[in-house]
Amino acid sequence: MKWTRSACAVLAAGGLMLSGCNRESEPPVTTDSQGDWEDTGRYAACEVSTTSALACGDVETFEVSGCDKGSLGSMPRDGIYTMVYRSDSERPAINAGSFRISADGSLDFFRGGAPTQREVGADSFFLSSTRKSSSTVTLRNSVVGCHARGNRLYGCYVNCRNGKATGTGTFLAERWTRRAGEAEASGLRLASESFVEQGEPVDIYVTQGHAYVVSIPNRVERGGLTVFDVSDKSAPVLKTKLSMLTDNYWNGVWAKGNALYVASASTGVVVFDISNPASPQQLKSVPSGRGQIDVHTVFVEGDRLYAMSPGPRPRTFIFDIQQPTEPILLGEYAEPGASTDPQVGYPHDALAFEGMLYINHWSGGYLLVDVSDPEDPKKVGAYTYPYATSHANAVGRFGNRRIAFEGGENWGAHLRVLDVTDAAHPKRIGGYALEANASIHNMVLEGERLYIAHYHHGVRVLDVSVPENPKEVAYYNTFRETDPGRGESFYEGAIGMRVPGDGYVYVVDTSRGLLIFPEP
Repeated sequence: MKWTRSACAVLAAGGLMLSGCNRESEPPVTTDSQGDWEDTGRYAACEVSTTSALACGDVETFEVSGCDKGSLGSMPRDGIYTMVYRSDSERPAINAGSFRISADGSLDFFRGGAPTQREVGADSFFLSSTRKSSSTVTLRNSVVGCHARGNRLYGCYVNCRNGKATGTGTFLAERWTRRAGEAEASGLRLASESFVEQGEPVDIYVTQGHAYVVSIPNRVERGGLTVFDVSDKSAPVLKTKLSMLTDNYWNGVWAKGNALYVASASTGVVVFDISNPASPQQLKSVPSGRGQIDVHTVFVEGDRLYAMSPGPRPRTFIFDIQQPTEPILLGEYAEPGASTDPQVGYPHDALAFEGMLYINHWSGGYLLVDVSDPEDPKKVGAYTYPYATSHANAVGRFGNRRIAFEGGENWGAHLRVLDVTDAAHPKRIGGYALEANASIHNMVLEGERLYIAHYHHGVRVLDVSVPENPKEVAYYNTFRETDPGRGESFYEGAIGMRVPGDGYVYVVDTSRGLLIFPEP
């Protein structure tokens, strides 16, 4: 039995105290009824048969007699679609995805490559992708169209593993187009563009006149670290590229002094000496002696380095970096249940501000943790919402209030503005949302400007001087369908950014690489 605070209180009133009942009350959780996605039921009237008489994923496994197949001929046959999958489970789960189709099939892409089966006709739509994930595992994903309306397609899906169905449900797919009425840019001017030649670029840090871009693997290409001299913002110069054979999923980067910290999915935090900014020298990985550790993001505030680790045991590591190249582990924060309950989530990102650590804990929501004593961090409060994928945040002071900006990473993910002055009781006071078919991603707060890397929606700049009412003051649409690799993932476009205070905005786009803009 799991003892709750109320159960313990009843026992205490009756004169009993059990070891399972903490003397300190659990911090409160603020639950918002407004999520990124609202369940309105199944998207289509089709069904999926999982009988053993049919091969899992074949077009015959879909029952489409209740569909409006004649409408399928009206859907756009050329372009990129982003999509949301809704499972048929008792409590529906959602996942985001994408596919690309072309009139002659030459540009088609679905679930990892060109579809292995394709039927796109006047009254049919079927894509299926079969691939080996290992020598013993074969995966297959199939989707069938049920009806189309405008630039939207509705249908059913099935996921298979070694010929057995592992998930079924319905989906909504929407043809990607630039927002109505928008040009390429407003209020932002592109100063330069530099392609990143290894992997998929995802994050950036700028210091000592150099931009450090980290990448994750992209199919056959390894990820790594790419360094540009950005002394001349109009003409960055590639200085060096680093990649390791078995350790190259590098997703986050930060620096302090002559130390560069890279988040590695294999070895924790990789520490580099950047005394020579153009030629980083690898020093060590921390924490040491713990085997493989996945660190997804890093953050530095003052003499503290925070490393957010999704696994193998989800937790946030806290290091002392008074000597920047010699991090010393001080403590860690692990949300109770994170190792056993998927609903608790894991630390995806975090930001430290005035003695508090604000952790984006994915499905577990947004956690507010007192780290004034790094050896004994204590959760003060939490904020969550339905179908949470809490991913990134920024925090600042506005008058006598402490305001947080929080966003997820999924279909419909958008910006929430929270008053966190009372850390135990965060309260939503505003927001900013674009179309649901593209997710918000990273954000940087500089004074009263919030800069957002918004995937397909590019770069967005908001005036947040009145936090309750963010106003967009500039944008740049980085996403172009003609760029290489487009249409392969829901998570494409403007992904990482820094605003280091030198008058420029540095953005990483998953296809285009490093983009530099003068601050608006």
